[in-house]
Amino acid sequence: MKPRTLVAALAALATVLVVAACGGSSDEKGGGSTGSGSSGGGTTLSLVAYSTPQVVYDEIIPQFQETPEGEGVRFKTSFGASGDQSRAVEAGLKADVVSFSVEPDMTRLVDAGIVAPDWKDNGTNGLVTTSVVAFVVRPGNPKNIRTWDDLLKPGVEVLTPNPFTSGAAKWNLLAAYGQASDGGRNPEAGLAYVEKLIKEHVKVQDKSGREALQTFVGGQGDVLLSYEYEAVTAQRKGEDVDIVVPDKTIRIDIDIAKTVDAPQPAQAFLDYVLSPPAQELFASWGYRPVNEEVLAAHADRFPDPPGLFTIDDLGGWATVNEELFDIESGSIARIEEEAGVATSE
Repeated sequence: MKPRTLVAALAALATVLVVAACGGSSDEKGGGSTGSGSSGGGTTLSLVAYSTPQVVYDEIIPQFQETPEGEGVRFKTSFGASGDQSRAVEAGLKADVVSFSVEPDMTRLVDAGIVAPDWKDNGTNGLVTTSVVAFVVRPGNPKNIRTWDDLLKPGVEVLTPNPFTSGAAKWNLLAAYGQASDGGRNPEAGLAYVEKLIKEHVKVQDKSGREALQTFVGGQGDVLLSYEYEAVTAQRKGEDVDIVVPDKTIRIDIDIAKTVDAPQPAQAFLDYVLSPPAQELFASWGYRPVNEEVLAAHADRFPDPPGLFTIDDLGGWATVNEELFDIESGSIARIEEEAGVATSE
């Protein structure tokens, strides 16, 4: 086994042991009646997801439990950095429904036989929501951050998480790379921009998107690269931040699936999460719904930026992961390593 592979396996096992031992990122939510007439029949579902949508699931789960399909269903939830969560499930952390912020974290579980290969074969192509990479700035935007070029101005300090633990960070850097490379057509220009951004303007790279937001609202940095909904979540929690959506940015795809051994209520929960009531809750927290009916009702809140591009425009996740983020040969991995950032998973 390669040293890096051994480190990754031990890290994933450590994550599972920590969760099992102290329950630090897990809790159990009651499910009402467990009578014989309930569809759930007292089932406990384990939801394992990346960190930021916890506030939404805390509202969705009780609503689901009030439906005939959710009656009697209890939940154990675990939220954390997307890559860590995926590796923990691969290493043995129980999960019935999983949601990650980048597709490779789902692909890892497909390769492990934990999620079915056809997990994307539904009306939303495996997505639960979308978003865009945006700039979270101080109230009134005192440094007038409007464009990607503004991030490279002297004295501007940028925050973004570590792309080797956080899915949010991968999207952030792909947005930076994509806008500078003309959608991937000029990779040298894209990498030059990312290198200057990371080495000269990014001083802190936290483990997850949620931790990066906490660092920002704690007073560090001038701008946080993040999901559009991060600012909405922060504002709803009383934080005084503003948001700027640049004209050129990437669409963020948020995945969800059930595991192959999940009980029947897992599919019912998955269906509910994609239904109008749950999608409305996502929209209220700033997530872009994938339910077309709900998205149409909020079209004025979620316009597409004129220069919006997708992961497919950059070649797809398989290409991007190998060429940019592979810890042995990826171009962005090299930049991060030269900047002193931990690249081991």
